[in-house]
Amino acid sequence: MSRMTESNPRVDPPMAADEAATLTSFLDYHRATLALKCEGLTDDQLRLRSVPPSSLSLLGLVRHMAEVERYWFRAILSGEELTGGIYWTEADPDGDFDHVDTADVAADFAAWRSEVEAARAAAAGLPLDTVAKRPRRGEEVTLRWILAHMVEEYARHNGHADLLRELIDGATGE
Repeated sequence: MSRMTESNPRVDPPMAADEAATLTSFLDYHRATLALKCEGLTDDQLRLRSVPPSSLSLLGLVRHMAEVERYWFRAILSGEELTGGIYWTEADPDGDFDHVDTADVAADFAAWRSEVEAARAAAAGLPLDTVAKRPRRGEEVTLRWILAHMVEEYARHNGHADLLRELIDGATGE
């Protein structure tokens, strides 16, 4: 089992744990992986786009995951009435990815960390069978589903982050 260090902020999920601990540990592992992929880069490197015409960047991924955390845990699970997004609007649904060129990197990372903490607080102590206060597309959704979806969402985007980091400075790894 790896332990969190300054050069590797991730803790491997336990090999034998209950379902809730397994899901939350994998989610935290993937959250830390995204942070690790961004570690040590300049603001300009974090804004670097993959390949035209894509607007994909590491900073865009961080901004997007802030939106995703906010949506699933605050709007859906907790039922908070949130108006609009942090970075997107109805008129500009890809603002999280598209508007990184002049974005405040430190503020965007702080927003992501804040949404992660709000997500942890929203889910803390709830049974996995807890039904979210707001349905998704007319269907009930449980905390179990949200956690599994969030692991999938981070895992997919961490694959993108891995490729972006390799493009920026050649660094590869888990």
